[in-house]
Amino acid sequence: MESMGDRATLLETGRFVDGAETGDAVETEARHRRAADRGETASMSILGAMLLRRGDLDGAEPYLRAATADGDRAAANNLGVLLHQRGYADEAAGWWRIAAVAGSAAAAHALGRHHRERGDEPAAEYWLRQSAEQGHALGAYALADLLEHRSDVGAERWLRAAAEQGHREAAYRLARLLDREAEENPRGAGDGDAGTSTETAEQWYRQAAARGHRRAALHLGAILEKRGELKEAGRWYLTSAKDGEPRAACALGFLLRDAGDEESAAVWWLRAAQDGDGNAANALGALHAARGEHQTAERWYRAATDAGDVNGAYNLGLLYASQDRTAQAEQWYRRAAYAGHREAANALAILLLQSGDPKGAEPWFSKAAEAGSVDAAFNLGILYAGRDEDRTALTWYERAAAAGHTEAALQVGIARLRDGDEQEAERHLRCAAGGGSAEAAFRLATVLDARQQVTSSPALGEPQAAKTECEEWYERAAEQGHRRAQVRIGMLAAARGDIAEAARWYREAAEAGSRNGAFNLGLLLAREGNEREASLWWARAARAGHGRAALRLALLAARRGELAEGRRWCSRAVELGPAEVAERAARLSEALHQELTA
Repeated sequence: MESMGDRATLLETGRFVDGAETGDAVETEARHRRAADRGETASMSILGAMLLRRGDLDGAEPYLRAATADGDRAAANNLGVLLHQRGYADEAAGWWRIAAVAGSAAAAHALGRHHRERGDEPAAEYWLRQSAEQGHALGAYALADLLEHRSDVGAERWLRAAAEQGHREAAYRLARLLDREAEENPRGAGDGDAGTSTETAEQWYRQAAARGHRRAALHLGAILEKRGELKEAGRWYLTSAKDGEPRAACALGFLLRDAGDEESAAVWWLRAAQDGDGNAANALGALHAARGEHQTAERWYRAATDAGDVNGAYNLGLLYASQDRTAQAEQWYRRAAYAGHREAANALAILLLQSGDPKGAEPWFSKAAEAGSVDAAFNLGILYAGRDEDRTALTWYERAAAAGHTEAALQVGIARLRDGDEQEAERHLRCAAGGGSAEAAFRLATVLDARQQVTSSPALGEPQAAKTECEEWYERAAEQGHRRAQVRIGMLAAARGDIAEAARWYREAAEAGSRNGAFNLGLLLAREGNEREASLWWARAARAGHGRAALRLALLAARRGELAEGRRWCSRAVELGPAEVAERAARLSEALHQELTA
């Protein structure tokens, strides 16, 4: 046999060769048929490839065999394709071997795949490597696939080689490989770093997506969304979703919902859910639940569960719990919790605790906390604190606080204050206050307040002092409705000489039910000469148990000559105390009694 020369390459099928050039197909075929019938080897090879592509195996075979006999290696490769299609795999491999030995990269690729399908990986690797090293994209990809299956580090090199030649699946898999490397080594190693790997991955996702790879378009959309480039992310999600990728349809739905287009979001979620996407089914369930359409929500949550999404079971539990269907809620929480859903385990534990089963709740709190549920760790702290196991409770509070749980940080701060560790207490209280806890802001302010030197009120004409940090924290707590903070900030404002500000905060506290706020507001009003309104606030404070307010009312009554009323308030002051107030009230009561009996 003469030295064979390549005249064609494999198509995307990995098996088939097209020998025809562009142009009018009918005229081209007729021209090659005339030349083939005259015995021209090149035309016999091309005509055989054209007929093979059309599916005319009987017409193609004689031309391919004749060209092969004349030493055309492309014809030998295509003859192998034809025989493989007829089911004669071993005979096909024989012709591929002939073509591959003669230097056909396409045949080497086909032969390598043949050996891999039969489990002969060494032979497969040999021939695929021959194909890849000749620059054959499909050979490089198949070799990479074989090496990756064996976890061979050489896979990346050949994926890159195939991707650089435009192989879209290779580009996608290379991007996925780079993504995994970035996740496993977030700080980078050697000459590269994670950021570079991520950027490179994006380039390959983009190349694959541009060639119509729907999963690459999905991942590219996710990268862009994370970066905040929502418009472009939406375009790629849309491209992927239109190509039938349900996860992209689901992601597009979330983008549209966040943009305020709930109706369009529901359309894409429906499409994804009907294709079996559990996350989209959950989203539809939540959408209908928010509208009060509980039956429809239940149907979609069940669909999510059937799709294997454990969130569906958890959401069913939440739905039933919101309807006070406790037994059904517990059933679905258990199902999700046994499947490893940590928040379902936490919810189940709360349900058991509320039903009076703390022993049953504890292991579920523990399971959820160990799985990373911050709320469960905090709830374990509450559980142990209720048993007076303060050290164990503090351990769980600290664990939740370290993960950013605001109330847990508050509890740790309180515990550290109790232990006398003011520095650690302040650190945790700052975290909790920064997270929005009014109580933490108040307690932090008291810590800072205790360190301040006592200052006198500014003299007449002097500028008012600037607000201190502790006052700013009091104010933050006060603005969230913390009554003790409102009273304290009123006191600081009064000490600063800002009477209007003090009155405002005292009034807010008093109207919210603070007896100290009502008493202090009464003092301010009395100093301004408004004893009538002052007495109203003192009366409110006294009825709430404020002894000093009762004493003030007794004094007012005595000055007005209402001796019996004065004695009544004296009795109340003696009852409420404290000792100093009770003593003064007793003396005043005795004096009033003498006046009444004189």
